[in-house]
Order: sequence, then structure tokens, then C-alpha cells
Amino acid sequence: MLCCFFIFSLDYHYLCEMIQIGDYNKLTILRDTEPGLFLGDNEDQEVLLPNRYVPDSFEIDDQIDVFVYLDNEERLVAVTDHPYIKKGEFALLRCNSVNEIGAFLDWGLVKELFCPFREQSYPMKAGGWYLVFCYLDETSERLVASSKTNRFLDNKKLSVEAFDEVDLIVSHPSDLGMNVIVNKIHLGLIFNQDLFKDISVGDKLKGIIKKIRPGNKLDVTLEKIGYRNIEPNAQLILEYLENNENGFIKLTDKSSPEAIKSMVQMSKKSFKKAVGTLYKQRQIRIELDGIYLTK
Repeated sequence: MLCCFFIFSLDYHYLCEMIQIGDYNKLTILRDTEPGLFLGDNEDQEVLLPNRYVPDSFEIDDQIDVFVYLDNEERLVAVTDHPYIKKGEFALLRCNSVNEIGAFLDWGLVKELFCPFREQSYPMKAGGWYLVFCYLDETSERLVASSKTNRFLDNKKLSVEAFDEVDLIVSHPSDLGMNVIVNKIHLGLIFNQDLFKDISVGDKLKGIIKKIRPGNKLDVTLEKIGYRNIEPNAQLILEYLENNENGFIKLTDKSSPEAIKSMVQMSKKSFKKAVGTLYKQRQIRIELDGIYLTK
């Protein structure tokens, strides 16, 4: 028993270099002991799966998917539970209690997720629901939550373009509308005039990048953008198709830059981007002989 506990108490700082804390790990069952199963990775690192999580049937050398975090005694432990959030994710969580050091959130595991006062955008209260980001605190080296979600977003280098369809998480309201998290990495805004249905903090939705304003500010809409509002080059191609009796243009992405410039007066790069926009919105279909207006 003492031997097992000694192994279990190995410095988790070293284990975390290979076994990922705050995430799911596929580990191998190494041995069955009194406190539970010891699991290992390919680098000979080990972690305990306590008895309450041990499956009814197993074999040594079987692989098992587990979530790894620190238990109530700050020891590394594996569990088969699935938390509502993992490291590097956003989620809406309920606050179970608040004490003199911070708030404790229900994230679906025995040990609650801690949110210190310094990481609260405004004071949390027991019973309230809060959108938080989960990260590994470098000082305490434990998983913590933060409701200051904007600081985990970055718009300096955008990975989206105007008219792209994106995944959204509703973040927080403002005087202008509702702030949203775009593709889990950028901050966007749905203006009040574009809010045609009730949405709440934590909702996960699909949206469209309506416009990119100076400073890489993202304007987002929940409605499909009509073709009259699409980028100018795409509008030109649509008008060309509409004015053609057959709704057809004899151009493809294989066409020469000269042919594209002659017919639609734009570069091949601009043409391909415009065609991609129209195709995403199902305004056109692309065939071997050219582009057709969708009927």
C-alpha cells in the first residue's frame, strides 16, 4: 500500500510533460493495485485510475481513454468522466459556491473548477451561470477558469474572411449588440439591428462574417447574406450570369488569366475568390465546361 501511494505521489510537474493535464489521454493499463489501475503512456509516465473509475472488465495492456487532472489533494489522477470543459475551451458553467479566495464551478467532475477573484469579469454568485475559459495556470500549475474571456481571443491575425461561415459562442452583451467568440479564437460582434431572434450567453450558433472593419473588428450576422450584399466581384459574376440567357459563363478555375480578364475584367485570383463565395452560398454550380447560375 505504501509503495503504491509513493508511485501515485510522483511529482506531477514531470508527468505533465507527456501525459496531458486538462485533456483526454489514451493510456495503457499497466497493473492492478489496491487503490486502482496504474496507466502509462509510451514514455513510461504513469497515472492512477482510482477504483471508482475502473471498468467492470479489463485486461493488462488494454488501452483506455481517460481525462487527467488534479484531485482534491493536488495529485495527478485519471478519470473516465467527461467534463463539460477541457483545457483551451470555452463553456457555460454553473457556480456552486464562493468563498474568500474565489468561486467553484461545476464542470462535471468530483473536484470543482476554481475561478479566482482576479479571473472574474464581475463577482460570481452561487447559482449563477458564467461563460468561462479553462487554462493551466503557470503559477499554481493547476487548471483554473476565467470569465475574462476576451483576453484569450486574438484578432491581430485573422483566420476568416468576409462572407465565411463560422462557429459562434455567444459571449456577452454590449450597448451595440452581442459579442461573440468566432471559431474559438476571434472576437466578433452581432449588431442589434442584425439580431432577429433571442440569443443567450453560452449559446453555440452558426454565423456569417458580414464585414471586417478597420482594426480587424469582425461584424457577424446570423442570417444568410443575400447575393445583393456579397463582395463586388462576386456581384459582377452574378450579374453576368443573370444577363446571359442561359445563365452560363464559359470560365473555370482552369481558364487562363487572359480569358478571365477579357470576359469579366478581373484577375484570376479575384475571380477564383468570387466564384468560391458564390459556390459556398449555392448561387452557382461549377461544371467542366463552365459556371451555371443555380435555378
